[in-house]
Amino acid sequence: MTQETPTEPRDTEQAPDNGRRSGAGRLLITVYAIFAIAATARAGFQIATQFEQAPLAYLLSAFAAVVYIVATVSLASRGRTAARIAAAAIVVELLGVLVIGSLSLADPAAFPKATVWSLYGQGYVFVPLVLPILGLWWLYRHRTRA
Repeated sequence: MTQETPTEPRDTEQAPDNGRRSGAGRLLITVYAIFAIAATARAGFQIATQFEQAPLAYLLSAFAAVVYIVATVSLASRGRTAARIAAAAIVVELLGVLVIGSLSLADPAAFPKATVWSLYGQGYVFVPLVLPILGLWWLYRHRTRA
């Protein structure tokens, strides 16, 4: 029977997060959590009570809520895998804001009701446009170097 000694931390609780969850990172996680809660509540209410008025917009808001939830949980978790999932979620968020924002400007009739990402997040003081840029910058700055 041989005893194995790990040479590097596994991607679990013991893995370092390179300060990703402290200081300004904690604020970033908090903002993502607030957006996750707000987008989930908004989409849930709209789908339950007004779905027939703007199904596309409300489904996009629900999709945004899921993206915010995934980003929040993965930003708050340790390890390389969590950082990769956070980066993927935040890239999807940025693409969503840019695509939906552009489509809502080009064809307002397609979006009779606003989504979280309509007009680049204008209804949320453009935080949805700035947040993924800050999130990606933060992840890049605190990436784990091999």
